Amino acid sequence: MRIKFWLIRIGFLLLFGGLLAHIYNVQVLQKPYYTQRAAAQAEAAGALEPSRGVLFFTDKNQNTYPAVVNKEYPLVFAVPIEIENPRSDASAIAPIFGLDADALAVSFAKPRDQYEVIAEKANPQQVAQVRDLGIQGIHTRSEIFRFYPGKEMAAHVLGFVASAPAGGVEGKYGIELLFNEELREEKDIHLTIDRNVQVESERIIRELVEEWEAESASVLVQEPISGKILAMANLPAFDPNTYGSYPISSFLNQSVQSVYEPGSVFKIITMSAGFDSGKLTPETTYEDPGYVILNGKKLQNWDLKAHGLQTMRQVIEKSLNTGTVFAERRIGHDTFRDYVRAFGFGEKTGIRLPGEVDGSLHNISKREDVNYATASYGQGISVTPIQMISAASAIANKGLLMRPLIRADEAQEVIRRVMSEETAREMTGVLVGSVDVNVLAHIPQYEVAGKTGTAFVPDFTRGGYTDQVINTFIGYAPASDPKFTILIKLVKPKNAPLAGQTVVPAFKKLTEYLLNYYQIAPDRIANG
Repeated sequence: MRIKFWLIRIGFLLLFGGLLAHIYNVQVLQKPYYTQRAAAQAEAAGALEPSRGVLFFTDKNQNTYPAVVNKEYPLVFAVPIEIENPRSDASAIAPIFGLDADALAVSFAKPRDQYEVIAEKANPQQVAQVRDLGIQGIHTRSEIFRFYPGKEMAAHVLGFVASAPAGGVEGKYGIELLFNEELREEKDIHLTIDRNVQVESERIIRELVEEWEAESASVLVQEPISGKILAMANLPAFDPNTYGSYPISSFLNQSVQSVYEPGSVFKIITMSAGFDSGKLTPETTYEDPGYVILNGKKLQNWDLKAHGLQTMRQVIEKSLNTGTVFAERRIGHDTFRDYVRAFGFGEKTGIRLPGEVDGSLHNISKREDVNYATASYGQGISVTPIQMISAASAIANKGLLMRPLIRADEAQEVIRRVMSEETAREMTGVLVGSVDVNVLAHIPQYEVAGKTGTAFVPDFTRGGYTDQVINTFIGYAPASDPKFTILIKLVKPKNAPLAGQTVVPAFKKLTEYLLNYYQIAPDRIANG
């Protein structure tokens, strides 16, 4: 019996001695090996090469501002195989980073695990607290991560990076994705985005969304003569530094990746087609009965009123649906469709951002009169904001449609002429008159061209339309020599207001800011 007892005791001593030897081997002799393995895995988990290219914004004086840079951050990680007390150590670490202690304890207790990230981009206070604890198996090191100093600013343009399968990071969205290879090759990219215009645009639509409790909003500012995008802002937005904490809906770039029925802003396309084709002039008249019946469907004016004898100029000023239906029928279906396509609808604009969609002109591929009639005032077709602003900029740019640019080093590109210079001047005059008559976007001493649009949101479940609306205003200034075009879109504002109550005041604010920022001289001094 004593022999058996001593054999068991010796066995336990040998087992315990072997365990001590293994622990000594792992924690002392092989500690550098595991630390190096952890460092390699840290790189694979999201740290990046310090030389990834930088993205820059600009301003009116061609000064540059870093939009995305590489920044050194503390990385806090565990080597679980070194940790002696997983549960108590996790309880001490978890509160520092707001983590769940039980989940952390599970990570710390994984057998043969060499690396577990606790926190990327830790702050100095957190690092100090970790070091004060002095827990074996918890390490900190400096790593280079992507940093977005403007946080949500132009997030849909810039995008973000994430871990790459082969290690390091790769672009997953926006410019970071589309030009990933250039950025990996240490090439910097300068954008057309004017930092100051972007900031003001975002401020204005943030106030707009808050005031009207809207679902979302977009604003685009474009230089019509070149096609350069000076601002592109969307709400909801996200902070690329912490993109993982946002719902996926926040990542939609509504300016290029989302379609909508534009409503009455599309009347500028219909009327431009009428003037340029020679079928109409601003003074062409028709008798407005307040409604039209086509293919058994009744189409009415937005105010449900009859207005009697009206000119095409008044059709735009009063935004009469029956007037653009008359115009489209005078133009002819085939010619109307050709002009719509010439303005760039139904195809991608070619802006160098990922995920651009091309909208839909499916309704006017059918031969029913009612489909062409509703399309004449922007219902039953779908467009993107980038298509809509490009088309309006073509009118501002004397009839030349430009490819929208987002990189400062891109060559300007004329896509096609969509109307004559004379027609563009004529249409601009009509749009200036509309702003003057409706007052809300009027700016003393400046000629401003613009058009409102309020479209009902389609009901994709039951068919037809809901009682919710999308407000849009599109315009440019100064009308005699346009320096910028603005589009503001507001989705589902509370109580379904008209565009004149929501996006028009926002357009006026942004226009006044731009006129002052660019120090643009008045073009209407004589008659104020």
